[in-house]
Amino acid sequence: MYKDEIIEEIHKYREEYASSLNYDLNAIFNDLRKKQIAHGRKVVKLPIKRWSNKSLHPTQTESVPPLA
Repeated sequence: MYKDEIIEEIHKYREEYASSLNYDLNAIFNDLRKKQIAHGRKVVKLPIKRWSNKSLHPTQTESVPPLA
């Protein structure tokens, strides 16, 4: 299997970073939030994209074919 050196380096850094915070997701989140605020750049929050299930769930106006 092909091993990408860049991906391996990213995995190594991520492992070191998580272990430095004892794999605590709250601590990781708070640390990243502090770094983001300290950086000073404005973060853009995009709206959540909602997917429609129209084709899976017919409405009253749509006709439902009879089961065979």
